[in-house]
Amino acid sequence: MEYHPFEPFVSEVSSVLILGSFPGKESTQQLRKDDWFYNSKRNQFWKILEMVYKQELSTSAAKKILFTNNRIAVTDIIVSCERRDNSNSDQNLTNKEYNWQCISSILAGNAISRILFTSKSVYREFIHHFDFPKDIRLIVLPSPSPRYARLSLVQKSEIYKKYMPSY
Repeated sequence: MEYHPFEPFVSEVSSVLILGSFPGKESTQQLRKDDWFYNSKRNQFWKILEMVYKQELSTSAAKKILFTNNRIAVTDIIVSCERRDNSNSDQNLTNKEYNWQCISSILAGNAISRILFTSKSVYREFIHHFDFPKDIRLIVLPSPSPRYARLSLVQKSEIYKKYMPSY
């Protein structure tokens, strides 16, 4: 069984919640210095946000400042699971324990107006397993995984730019 290594990040006045599935094995099996959400070397999430916000995001401190300044919360829908074939693919995550308490707390304690999902599979699992206020806008973003190659990095960043907050 692997356990989520990161605490959810919630700024004081979060209005947008980013939800992913579960960290890659690089984070759960060998936590590295300055490790945080989406830190797999191949994951494009931070490269996309660097393009959206036109700033370098090379440290977890810089990422947290960006999220705080833009009222962004982030966590994952799974808090623990097993991994078939030692694979990062969401399809290979089994025996999942969902992050109900944390996500319910974020939704209850913040004025979340939209939830951004980092893939269609995360969205499908969320609407199947979680209760949420019906007035929250649910938006599926292109997966930042390099395996999702239908769109280029630039195309992904243009889509993220439409939905990422900017204060």
